[in-house]
Amino acid sequence: MFRPTLTLTVNNAKTALDAGLRAIEGGQTEIDLAQLTAVDSAAVATLLAWQRAASERGAALTFNNLPANLRSLVELYDVADLLHH
Repeated sequence: MFRPTLTLTVNNAKTALDAGLRAIEGGQTEIDLAQLTAVDSAAVATLLAWQRAASERGAALTFNNLPANLRSLVELYDVADLLHH
């Protein structure tokens, strides 16, 4: 299971995006977000990109343990349905 750590913000979104895409290409179908402590809108965009990449592969992607701050952003942007969460 892929587990991004600590931050997922505009400062490291590209690095996290690439790591997640590699995990998805390698067959990962779950992403555990429990270790994230700092997020911003780039985190939401990254999750959407990961979801799109998995869909393009014909795979279902599950996001586990969304921290409260990320859950709030997902709800604010009204994208929970797109993330299947």
